[in-house]
Amino acid sequence: MACTQCGVLVAVLLAVVAPASAKDYAVGGASGWKPGVDYTAWAKDKSFNVGDSLSFQYSTGHTVEEVSEADYKACSASNALGSYKEESTSIPLTKPGTRYFICGASGHCAAGMKLAITISDPTAPATTTTASPTARSTNRPSAGSDSDSDDESGAAGSPARLVTGLLCGVMGLAALMG
Repeated sequence: MACTQCGVLVAVLLAVVAPASAKDYAVGGASGWKPGVDYTAWAKDKSFNVGDSLSFQYSTGHTVEEVSEADYKACSASNALGSYKEESTSIPLTKPGTRYFICGASGHCAAGMKLAITISDPTAPATTTTASPTARSTNRPSAGSDSDSDDESGAAGSPARLVTGLLCGVMGLAALMG
């Protein structure tokens, strides 16, 4: 019985926590996808992650073309990787890397209707470089010290750590209930 309750609690927790971390970005904010919007400035303060999505809202006469970096720089939609004309387009961000979008209508990209974003994967392990033994610090705070230093792993507050903590809490709650 307790194991069944625990499984249900874990399933509910995962159903609530996982989608809560994904974001749907309305490209251009209230302005949408149209000429005269500075999409570089719009994207500047945003952190795009795997699992998020871009929503393009635009009127007839505009398109969303996903293109290579070279075609982005040249404002060319002739070799588009993806082409959308539905006036309401949602594009899932499924893998890390840089993606490029332009409007395929003549002259619109040159007028600034273009967007480049870099997508991160917050669940991927951080890549680290190994320091030489002579450069490695040996002054690590001991357990229970009054040091104000942060966790050097850079993973404090990461989604994986949040989920792990929540799962431990649920398991503890389930044990108390059962």
